[in-house]
Formats: sequence, structure tokens, C-alpha cells
Amino acid sequence: MGLRDGKYQLGEEIELDEGFFETVSITRDKTEALKRGRGSQRQSTVLVAAESKIDERDYNPKKHNTDKRVRHLKMTVIESLKKEDMAATVKENVRKNTKIVSDGSNSYNDLGKNYDMDSKVIPKSEINTILPWVHTTISNAKRLLLDVHHRIDDDFLQNYLNEYCFKFNRRYFDNVFDRLMVAAVSNRWNYLGEENG
Repeated sequence: MGLRDGKYQLGEEIELDEGFFETVSITRDKTEALKRGRGSQRQSTVLVAAESKIDERDYNPKKHNTDKRVRHLKMTVIESLKKEDMAATVKENVRKNTKIVSDGSNSYNDLGKNYDMDSKVIPKSEINTILPWVHTTISNAKRLLLDVHHRIDDDFLQNYLNEYCFKFNRRYFDNVFDRLMVAAVSNRWNYLGEENG
């Protein structure tokens, strides 16, 4: 699922923010004191990009409490919130000259070179109107993972997020399973072709 979605890049206008998912690390040193809040060893950082824009066609803004319509979604586990890591992840997943709407985090400072940045400090009262779909998808993904799994190892979080994004991006399709089989066979076929030379 992740290999198939990795072939596509987001464009036009996206919302960008990070989310923190509670995970368990088997390799963590148990004698090390745990930090609290942002940067805790119990949390994995996920960069979330939601392609969304205002679209009046067949859309009911009252149903979703926003006039933006979400199209595609990407979630990527990142090691840190450093500017370099963020820039590399965004470059891999987002086309150049895309309009990016985000909060005023310093982690996004390097993105202004290749993207049309709309980054400002957002008060908590306005966060759901400026970045509605990023926060909706983060909360839905957390809820889904908590419902299905007792605990999430940090090694497998990206696989779970790939599944969530694959299903989300194809939510209006009738034959998601068939598409998954085609993706699996074509990726296996490409892998065997590269292996044999």
C-alpha cells in the first residue's frame, strides 16, 4: 500500500502539520528517564499532508463544518522535527510550487524556497477552520489504531499509516481490494524484474 501511494505526489494546495502517535519501542533504554509532552520517547512524530481546497461542486460544507474539500492524504513517520528532515520529507511527497498552509512552526522555515508557504501562528480557536482536514485525519487515524491494536510498536507504525492512507485515498472506489491485488502483483513483478537484472 505504501509503495503504491509513494508513486504519487500531492499538489495544488495542501495542509501540513505534524501529529504525535503513542508507540512502544522495544529498543529503548529502560534506564533512561522519560520526557513528557512533545519529544517524548513514547511518541512517534508523523508528518501529515492533506490535499484540500475550496470546491463548490456537489459539496455540503455544513456536513463537515468547513468549505474545504479533502482529496488525498499522506502520513510519514519522521525521526525529528528538524528543518532538514521536514524539507526532505516534504520534497519527496509534495510537488514544487504547491501552496502549503501550516502553523507557524520553525520546522517549516526551509520550505519557502520551493513552495508557496502560508505559515502563521494559529490561535487554538481557529485551528479547526484553517487546518481542518489534517487534524480530522490525525484524530481518526489515532482512534482507528487504538480500536484495532492493544499497542503499536514504533517499527510498524508506518505500515499502519500506509494502510489508513491507502483506504482513505480510495474511499469512493468500489473495488479497493482488487486495486490492492493489482498493486501487490505489479510491485512484486517490478521487484522480480530488478532482481533478475
